[in-house]
Amino acid sequence: MSRRAKLAMPSLRGHRVHMIPIAPIELDAIQAARDRISDVAFRTPLVRLDVRGPSREIWLKLECLQPIGSFKIRGAANAMALADPDVLARGVYTGSAGNMAQGVAFNARRLGIPCRVIVPDSAPQTKLAAIARLGATAVTVPFDEWWEVLRDHGHPDEHGFFVHPVSDPHVIAGNGTVGLEILEQLPEVAGVVVPFGGGGLSCGIASAMVAGHPEIPIYAAEVNTAAPLNASFEAGQPVDVDRVPTFVDGIGGRGVLPEMWPLASSLLAGSRVVSIEAICEAIRILAERTHVVAEGAGGASLAAAMQGVDEGDGPIVAVVSGGNIDGNVLATILEGGTP
Repeated sequence: MSRRAKLAMPSLRGHRVHMIPIAPIELDAIQAARDRISDVAFRTPLVRLDVRGPSREIWLKLECLQPIGSFKIRGAANAMALADPDVLARGVYTGSAGNMAQGVAFNARRLGIPCRVIVPDSAPQTKLAAIARLGATAVTVPFDEWWEVLRDHGHPDEHGFFVHPVSDPHVIAGNGTVGLEILEQLPEVAGVVVPFGGGGLSCGIASAMVAGHPEIPIYAAEVNTAAPLNASFEAGQPVDVDRVPTFVDGIGGRGVLPEMWPLASSLLAGSRVVSIEAICEAIRILAERTHVVAEGAGGASLAAAMQGVDEGDGPIVAVVSGGNIDGNVLATILEGGTP
């Protein structure tokens, strides 16, 4: 059985499967992924932000403009394109708070196969509505049970091909295509800030850059209501943290997945933790100055970039990972409030 197949296997009820650490993603795999998904995910704009304060230029990689409003379409498309057709024909499922759910559902509809999504009970209504609109079935479970799906790489009651939202090498390779685009669009880039939910996006981007440009630091952005990567860096190993639920649902998990720790700890320059208030301010700035709608996770990277991620110079890119936010939450933020 291949390593890829082992990672996709669901656990037995009550028993956790031991996960093999994710190996570094080769540049060739990321370049192949770009060709493979070119008819599904498009090259998103990179625009300079007009903002006073930081001494460094801030550029925005607008993944919120993808067809599903999130970068997740990239990894889902690549993983499903490489899946065994016989397994895929039985249907596909994932565990997601909303954006990977849409990525998998979008590609499932395109391929004409059924899709089910295990979502936490904290998932926002706008993402649940999008899952239904794309023809997938949402199965709502308590947050802790949903977290176990990510830990165990599957659910014992589900069948078909499981697409892990974070620690599938093919998903990470698909995410890494964002890094290829940044290097092409801004060759002088001196740093990148990426929201950290599980590490699939940040590690994918870092994998794309490290081959030719190991000097470019990649920073994770986390929210102070749950910052497991920062705590893990301090502890020198993956640790769980207390989590306070907020509208920032795309990041802020209970811990760093053990199989992702070797990759994240070796590729990322560190974690920058920002407050809910700073994220709200970043969302307002994106709406007012670039006319772009960002969700909480998408605003976190800009919040970190505006606060300053290091003492270096040169342009820094903030990856606006998604724009799927409830309308009432967005309205509160735009009015100057904090949901």
